[in-house]
Amino acid sequence: MFNALVIFAKAPIAGQVKTRLCPPLTLEQAAELATCFLIDIVERACLLPDVEVYIAFTPADSEPYFREILPFPVKYIAQRGGSLGERELNIFSDLLESFESRVVLIGSDIPTLPPLHLQEAFFQLETAQCDAIFGPSSDGGYYLVGMRKVHKELFEKITWSTPTVMAETLAQARKHNLNVGLVPAWYDVDTKEDLSHLANDLKNTNARTVAPRTHAMLMRLGFSPEQ
Repeated sequence: MFNALVIFAKAPIAGQVKTRLCPPLTLEQAAELATCFLIDIVERACLLPDVEVYIAFTPADSEPYFREILPFPVKYIAQRGGSLGERELNIFSDLLESFESRVVLIGSDIPTLPPLHLQEAFFQLETAQCDAIFGPSSDGGYYLVGMRKVHKELFEKITWSTPTVMAETLAQARKHNLNVGLVPAWYDVDTKEDLSHLANDLKNTNARTVAPRTHAMLMRLGFSPEQ
């Protein structure tokens, strides 16, 4: 059995990614920042021991772009489905039906996520009592989900992209008698307030090792802490 970390990523094309950051950013700056997020998090993920890193990409024809910007030992798998839940479920199905493994999915907009949170997720999935693992996000959703077996009920009857995603998912788990573990909460970078939070995080950590590209771009944009 092996550990697979899947990073969900949308091709950082201006006007198609991180548009909620505009303003204060331009569409081009938002796309560039999304690229920085992605490269920083993939680089750190590849340092995790005993973990295979996958990029779950969209749109379907964007694999060559990701291969060009990510000079790391990662594998690629296309996202399939309409809603976020469908795309997540399909990734779990694709990987867990082919391999005996522990699969953890995360987004690409969490560049300062501590690696310990990922290691904790895989550790909890080693126990038979843990059917699924989640990392709650500050917006009411989750930034991480992991399973050893496919539990499609965790992706059904969920109001996606709302502040109730995590609560609805936990309700589904209880309804179907699934044991769910949690890792510490973290935050996605979606809004101007999130950018301020990110700038403060990078001020209080070793930015050169945590998220060097993200930090450099925020400095270039003049996006200082407490802005």
